[in-house]
Amino acid sequence: MATLKILFWICLVICIYTYIGYGVILYLLVLFKRLLKGKEQPVDLPRDSELPDVAFMVCAFNEEDVVEMKMQNIHELDYPKEKLHVIWVTDGSTDNTNERLKAYPDVEIVFSPERRGKTAALNHGISQVKSEITVMTDANTLVNREAIREIVRCMLDPKVACVAGEKRVLSRNEGEIAAEGEGLYWKYESTLKQLDSELYSAMGAAGELNAIRTHLYEPMPETALLDDFVMSMKLVGKGYKIAYTSKAYAMEYGSANLEEESKRKRRIAAGGLQSSWWLRSMMNPFNTSKRVAFQFVSHRVLRWSITPIAMLALIPLNVALVMMKAGTAYTTIWILQILFYLAAFCGYLLEQHGKKSKLLYVPYYFLFMNINVFRGMHYLKTHQGGGTWEKAKRG
Repeated sequence: MATLKILFWICLVICIYTYIGYGVILYLLVLFKRLLKGKEQPVDLPRDSELPDVAFMVCAFNEEDVVEMKMQNIHELDYPKEKLHVIWVTDGSTDNTNERLKAYPDVEIVFSPERRGKTAALNHGISQVKSEITVMTDANTLVNREAIREIVRCMLDPKVACVAGEKRVLSRNEGEIAAEGEGLYWKYESTLKQLDSELYSAMGAAGELNAIRTHLYEPMPETALLDDFVMSMKLVGKGYKIAYTSKAYAMEYGSANLEEESKRKRRIAAGGLQSSWWLRSMMNPFNTSKRVAFQFVSHRVLRWSITPIAMLALIPLNVALVMMKAGTAYTTIWILQILFYLAAFCGYLLEQHGKKSKLLYVPYYFLFMNINVFRGMHYLKTHQGGGTWEKAKRG
């Protein structure tokens, strides 16, 4: 029984730490840092004539439907036009994406006739960039008008090699389950990124909107599933920082439904496991900064690997301890587990009937995310190489 108790408490502590404890500890550390050093104030931008040249790069595969929307958004960005160089990297597109882009004389088209995936497109596209800073964004996202200036402001710190923008999820209609669940997750994730960045460095940048110092980019293996994460974390491994700013944000519609959202979650989970292995040296505090090892393992590695397994293991461990009459604490925790999974199941039933209760939806979406971690594990195990992925349909 003693061994079961030890395993039970290890699993429980891992789960609580990953989703609650780390955020609390991170907040307290940032609060302590503010008390010691004060909160960092934003620096002033130089005059327009002294601003750096920026490449605004969009990697696309068969995105003819959004070209006009995206280009209108780009033309509304508040940055000197002579210093903003727009590049579309079209990876094996077979629709009219290239033809529609030809209508815009300010666009440089980098075309590859073979579809090899986004990582290959990034490698190809950045090899053509001559600007000091490269901003990357998805074709189906809208970027706020001030985004480029805010990214450049962050880059004024020579220790910052990458800037992570905020992702905001839109829904076309109230009550869209997948979009609202994704939006809730990203609010939580954005809070952690902000705190990570303030403590030392954000742990990765999302592909919806990020930027790097162009000369620091290293070509990545085309099999990378989370190219944006690997690219940005490699820079942290070199001693640079990823700055997070909520003042530069990308907006996109959430997944059309939970089936489409599951595709995204599987890819992220598979890519998370893959990149954790590739970047495993960063988990060792003797190989990298102790802060980086702490943040990387706590924010990323645990939720992509150990924590979902620990959460699953809690069920049989708890049942065994209850049956062995180990004590009131174990019975209470088992009752709480039952209530949690019942709430998630009720949330699932409501979603199947097109209804939603926020109280029931949170445990359902939380469980949905963790189930897709296991699906991601299966995908990675059976993956035969190549960086292409079926795009999730948006709402």
